[in-house]
Amino acid sequence: MKKILSLLFLLYVLSSSATTRVLVLAERGGLHEPFTARGLQWLEQNKERLHLQLTIVNDAINLAKGDIARHQLILQLNHPPYAWSEDASKEFQQYIDNGKGGYVGLHHATLLGSFDGYGLWQWFSDFMGGIVYKNYIAQKCDGTVQVEDPTHPVMQGVATTFVIPDDEWYIYEQNPRRNVHVLAHVDEASYTTDTDIRMGDHPVVWTNTAKPARNVYFQFGHSALLWDNAAFLQLFENAIRWAANISQ
Repeated sequence: MKKILSLLFLLYVLSSSATTRVLVLAERGGLHEPFTARGLQWLEQNKERLHLQLTIVNDAINLAKGDIARHQLILQLNHPPYAWSEDASKEFQQYIDNGKGGYVGLHHATLLGSFDGYGLWQWFSDFMGGIVYKNYIAQKCDGTVQVEDPTHPVMQGVATTFVIPDDEWYIYEQNPRRNVHVLAHVDEASYTTDTDIRMGDHPVVWTNTAKPARNVYFQFGHSALLWDNAAFLQLFENAIRWAANISQ
């Protein structure tokens, strides 16, 4: 009996300290550098607590075959959905379509369209709800986010309404709602900037439940102020834990 209990305890310790391999696609430089830098700092500070093994890549064009498949979570930290190597784009599609791991995307991950000489990645557009980027609030503003599905693991411990500061609030050529499960939307009447750039019904957190891989996208992620925002920090950690299937 003692041997059995000792073995069970050992298995518990090993399982509780198992490492999750995370591929972080981190866009560096430009307007999003402060947000990305703070995000990488947060990951470094919390990797041991969450048992994360981080691989940080700043340019997806250099990803080789196998680089995605060997990770249990893909974190698209403001990296755009273009300028990926052919091997990486194919492998990412298989990764999501076959449920080989989890995915968390932030902000710039839905800059979908024709940019910097790259065309629309149709599969990625469909993955994000059939959207194509249309416009954004260049002046930036605060916005009040309203949770629609408080029962989802990503929303655990988060207030039903919370303010996201100083963001760009993308709008798209069509609403993704009919193709995804919306977890939260922004109340456009709460904007602190006077702007006519509006979508009406404006989802900002969603998951594509048609895909076998656990996935969640956050439209906000522009300002470094988010890393001082309790609601965002809770959402970010929840998303990592849920998408990578990490127990509390």
